Order: sequence, then C-alpha cells, then structure tokens
Amino acid sequence: MSRPPRKLAITIVTYNSARYIRRCLEWVLAQSYAPTEAIVIDNASRDGTLEILREFESRARVIYNQRNTGFAAAQNQAIALSDADWILTLNPDVRLTPDFAATLIAAAEADPSAGSLCGKLFAMGEDAEIPETAVLDSTGIYFTRNLRHFDRGSREPDAGQYDRAEYVFGATGAAALYRREMIRDVSVGGEFFDDDFFAYREDADVAWRAQLLGWKCLYTPAAVAYHARHALPSNRRSLSPLINMHSVKNRFLMRIKNTTGDLYRRHWLSITLRDLLVVGACLTHEFTSLRAFPLVMGGFRRAWAKRREIMQRRRAPDGYIAAWFTDGAAMQKSGRP
Repeated sequence: MSRPPRKLAITIVTYNSARYIRRCLEWVLAQSYAPTEAIVIDNASRDGTLEILREFESRARVIYNQRNTGFAAAQNQAIALSDADWILTLNPDVRLTPDFAATLIAAAEADPSAGSLCGKLFAMGEDAEIPETAVLDSTGIYFTRNLRHFDRGSREPDAGQYDRAEYVFGATGAAALYRREMIRDVSVGGEFFDDDFFAYREDADVAWRAQLLGWKCLYTPAAVAYHARHALPSNRRSLSPLINMHSVKNRFLMRIKNTTGDLYRRHWLSITLRDLLVVGACLTHEFTSLRAFPLVMGGFRRAWAKRREIMQRRRAPDGYIAAWFTDGAAMQKSGRP
C-alpha cells in the first residue's frame, strides 16, 4: 500500500506587496504538487494588498496582523498554524514554475539528511517579466572568512555553472523548502526564525544554526523560480535606512549566536577588519545604522542564551564548519556523497 503524499504548506509574508502578490498566489495555487494550504500573513499593509488578499480567502488562509511584526515573526506565525510535513517559505516577489515544489520534495524524499532545499532562482524584472538573457539570483547561500554571506551566483549569467545538484551552506528564504523535522530540531525557544531579527539575514542565521546541528542543505537546479530581488550589496546606498539598520544589527546578532571559538581563531583578523569597516561606515556616512548598536547591546543576553542552547546541542565538528567559510562561492561546492 503506497504512502499518501506528505503535506506541503506554502507560507508568505506580505507588507505593501500589492505589486506582486496576486500573481504570486496564482503561481502557488498552480503547483503540480498541490499545497495542502497556502498561508499568507499580512503585516498591516497600506497599499492595496488587503483588497487583493480578500480575493483569495476561499483558496488560501489569510491572517491580517494589526501591526508589522517583521518577516521573521510572521513566518514563525505561519509555520505554527500548519502541521504540514514540508514548509516552503516564499517571498511575494517570487514566480514559481509549476513543478518547483514537486521537484524539491522529490529530492528531499531521496535524502533524509537534507533539512532544507533550494532551487535555481533567476533574476526577474520589476513587473514580473523574465529577461531574455538568463541571469541568476541565487543558487544557495555561502559565507566568507570574514563572516559575510552572499547568494551564490547572484547576477551571474547562467552558463550552466550551477547545474549540478550539490550540498550548499543554506537556502535563501525567498523560496526555501524546510523539512518539519528540521524545523522542530533547530528551533530555539520555540522560534525557527529569530524574532529579534525582525527582517533580513534570518535565512542565513537558520542556515548556520542548521549546519551546527548537523543538517544539510541540498541545492536542486531542476527546481526553477524567478525572483525580483531588491536588496543587493551593490545598491545598499539606495535601500531604506530601516533595511540597512536591521542588516547591521542582525549581522552581529547572528555572529553572537553561531560563531564557534575555532572559527574565530582561524579567521579573527579578517573578521576584525570587516567589523572595523562596518563600524567606520556607520560613523562616517550610514548614520542611521548607528541605531543598530544599542539594539545589539539590548539583545545581547537573549542572543547569548540562544547561543548556549545551540552550542550545547551542536553536532557538527569544527573542521566541517570551518570548511564552509572560504573566500568565494567557487570553493563552496560540496558534491553529494
């Protein structure tokens, strides 16, 4: 007797997302592996998003928050509402191809060590148009020696350089599939994504924590999606001050929680130089990001308590973790065993 298909929930957080959310939900509901439920948490949008979401209330579970709780907390809220075996977190500015979820789930079923999976994301235009020349958005997250993290392949022309299924450090939260068992295992204080982050870098934090606790992330290039990404390292000065402030704050909170003593001893000089550069930038021109530092200090005790739990439960050895922190994405290709 065959086992019934495992349940899939697709979770979306909206905040002034009227430009994309209707088409996003149409692509979600057209998946060949039909989601058991599509859950949308709206964080007090004011741009017409609510009117669009009401059109989908018969086909999706929509929750209207009275205030903006942040991406991390709202995703946690959506995850808690579902008992699905698979959670696919999705940004409203992502276009899924029809077999995206089915392809990731098939790969996950064949590899129980993979707690998260990501597909091949291509860059998409502001009006959800697909460019004639294929340009990559993300093929997974990688870290450098100075603890910066980037999307693998970001803004590279697609020439087949990422066409092999392989383990990567982590999945971008814009379109990531998470196994329920991993969500339960790596959650700290009942939180999968860290509520203190509010928004930005929460996916990298989960990826790092999952690696420490022994879970792998499998990149599956046959799963294709398109993403209209707005926050890029190259356009930082054009981003809102709030985005940049949370980016600085979360950079330090993530490190407090996850950096091992061994990793710091290996790369302390490059880490310190990068820290000085970040602080210097805040002091000289990105003044609005100075607000991040009181928030880091205010959240230090909570972050340290989370660190203690993570390190007590850690399963991955020093050498394995250190191998992920290299000088570039090209060195971060780890083939399947």
